[in-house]
Amino acid sequence: MVLSPRVPHSLALGALFFSAATVLAQGAALPRPPGGRVVTVSTPELRGNEPGIAVNPNNLAQVVGVYQGPARAVYSTDSGRTFTTAEGTIPRDWRSAGDVSVTFDDKGAAYLSYLVFDKLGSTSYWRKGAGRNGIYVRRSPDGGKTWDAEAVPVRAWYKGDEPGMQYEDMPRIFADNSSKSAHAGSLYVGWIEWQLDKSIMLFARSTDRGKTWSAPIRVSTQAGFPRDDNGDVVGFHGVVAADGTIYAVWNWGLTIVMATSRDGGKTFTPSRVVQNVGPPYFGGTGAVPGLGRVFGFPQVGVYGNNVYLAWTDFRNGDIDVFLASSRDKGRTWSAPIRVTSDSLHSGRDQFFQFLAVDPVNGDVYVQFYDRGADPNNRLTGLTLARSTDAGRSFTNYAWSDSTFEGHNAFLGDYTWLTAYDGRVYGIWAEPATVAMLSTTGASPAATRVGTVVRIGTADFRRKAP
Repeated sequence: MVLSPRVPHSLALGALFFSAATVLAQGAALPRPPGGRVVTVSTPELRGNEPGIAVNPNNLAQVVGVYQGPARAVYSTDSGRTFTTAEGTIPRDWRSAGDVSVTFDDKGAAYLSYLVFDKLGSTSYWRKGAGRNGIYVRRSPDGGKTWDAEAVPVRAWYKGDEPGMQYEDMPRIFADNSSKSAHAGSLYVGWIEWQLDKSIMLFARSTDRGKTWSAPIRVSTQAGFPRDDNGDVVGFHGVVAADGTIYAVWNWGLTIVMATSRDGGKTFTPSRVVQNVGPPYFGGTGAVPGLGRVFGFPQVGVYGNNVYLAWTDFRNGDIDVFLASSRDKGRTWSAPIRVTSDSLHSGRDQFFQFLAVDPVNGDVYVQFYDRGADPNNRLTGLTLARSTDAGRSFTNYAWSDSTFEGHNAFLGDYTWLTAYDGRVYGIWAEPATVAMLSTTGASPAATRVGTVVRIGTADFRRKAP
């Protein structure tokens, strides 16, 4: 979603520390994932959050992470062991940039998508009084090391006073990488458009490696409220099946809806409700203690005929992570199961989930922030859950190596996860430690809560007996 207006401004540096329990509390109960490793890839003064991550299916040594701060990329050439910050990703002709995501195409080029704007409209009513804004995509031919000097607009309002100007928000980019698809190499972006009287989901495609983008089409049959709050349309996420079918999901009111395309994104089926859920915005009295805000927006994954949905809501009082499965390409759905391993009605929150399905072996992964080991519902770690039985059951692993307390830190609106051939890559934000901030020379009295971006890797490749 949008950037700085939602970030707390009056928090002192004294609140910036991890819990004194530097060993993950839930580590006693949850095993570490095989080959588990976590590295920090940003500096705390950037307040990095809202990240994305992708691995090159043609060269698994190449991994690209991106994050809002304002639109940065890091790249790895050693399968995620180390990362280097790339140059040339930050737009210089806009005041703000963020809501980043990243993908690789079938030829191994990486693409960074982000939104830009100079100013927002009214609080949460982004179209009212908004200025110029847009969505851009930038390409890297070499695994994220260098990026094209010119970003390509997907949709942009260059002056801010054009007739019919709207406010574009929360873009997500993904690619068709299947050799079996008639649309292999196509790139896709879906996003929210805020209008004065409603919110809708838009979609654009590129068939020339991101050089140009189609005119946006509306994919949300149902419109949402025009305010960035419960009742809008929000949280677009899309994936491509091996046969080229596009599955796209988002929240609409107290539901998750889905639309599909079988012609490379030229047209979509009418969006229809596939799950009834709790409110996706956990604000007000439903907020997660210690954090500025938390959302439960959905993700979709696919393998063969199996389609999966993951989301969070508080139907059980505390916030839980849920997964529902379809065995018939999204026509019918199982009852939701809890991915989390704590007891029902535990009073401990799990939130900001992200789903990834391994396109090689079909394993299902979900990562999430987890307070399951803390009866006070404050200490937070990262958990990685894995299913090898098509989403029927999950094993939970301690993904991160320490816990933190939020102290009203702004962690963004989402994390990200990807998997390929047994290797898993996750990216998320955490509050910075005092030790991290001391290296920046920042004044404790003047510094907001810092955040850093971390990347976790694991290796579940099946070993020969």
